[in-house]
Amino acid sequence: MSAMKEIYIDKVIVHMGVGESGERLVRAEELVKQITGQKPVRTIAKRTQPAFGIRKGAPIGCKVTLRRGNAEKFVETALDIVDRHLAPFQFDQTGNVSFGIEEHTDFPGMAYDPAIGIYGMDVNVVLERRGVRIARRAVGRRRLPADQRVKREEAIAFMRERYRVEV
Repeated sequence: MSAMKEIYIDKVIVHMGVGESGERLVRAEELVKQITGQKPVRTIAKRTQPAFGIRKGAPIGCKVTLRRGNAEKFVETALDIVDRHLAPFQFDQTGNVSFGIEEHTDFPGMAYDPAIGIYGMDVNVVLERRGVRIARRAVGRRRLPADQRVKREEAIAFMRERYRVEV
């Protein structure tokens, strides 16, 4: 296979939404930092939701973007937590994979603390091929050719082969 056809993990986004700012958000940020080893960034509400007490612009969650070796290690650990089972609907048309982890206590080294509670998180894995830069560069930007995009079937095959995932 050509080096340009090889699929790789571009990045992994770990998101923890708590729905409110304050002490719960600070605890969530600390948990994400312990689990991933990186400092999280706060996410803000895009619109006001009075039923949930959320105002537009208020911080309601945190996220971390992992790349290269850190991303691959995290995917291995996260897939072990979900028993290496993913459903076909968790793969989108552009080859990305998303799944949730219900409890942060499933991660190695994390124990339940009644003062903290239990937090869940979303894991989004972005798969790409080499040569994607042509669609992102500032000068001479071009559309990414169709055969250079990662398709759903290719993403499923990659996850089965590389990470022994059952779909």
